[in-house]
Amino acid sequence: MQKKFRILVAKPGLDGHDRGAKIVARALRDAGMEVIYTGLRQTPEQIVSAAVQEDVDAVGLSILSGAHLHLFSKVMELFREQDIADILVFGGGIIPDEDISKLKKLGVAAVFQPGSTTDEIVQFLREALGGQS
Repeated sequence: MQKKFRILVAKPGLDGHDRGAKIVARALRDAGMEVIYTGLRQTPEQIVSAAVQEDVDAVGLSILSGAHLHLFSKVMELFREQDIADILVFGGGIIPDEDISKLKKLGVAAVFQPGSTTDEIVQFLREALGGQS
């Protein structure tokens, strides 16, 4: 029996638009993954705490506000401080092309921009986490 991946989907910062995050959460659930959605306006500390408490395999951050560099950086810093940097972090939202390499240098595994399909995200997670959920 294959492990059922646990994925935390979070909306850091003050951005109040969560439709994309909910669409991704549903697609992951429909693909057989267990999804924990934290809701809107989460601080990096709340996201990291939830990731630890829920014992997740991956965390998806959805950001539309333009604060992605600051918020991703803080989440990754807290993951290292908590010694949980092995949790896969991916993101999506309105993120300029020129910022993707900066996010990857922070340790973000993938960034999905507008136009990415939910199938792409599911496939990425299955490959990155090592199998079918």
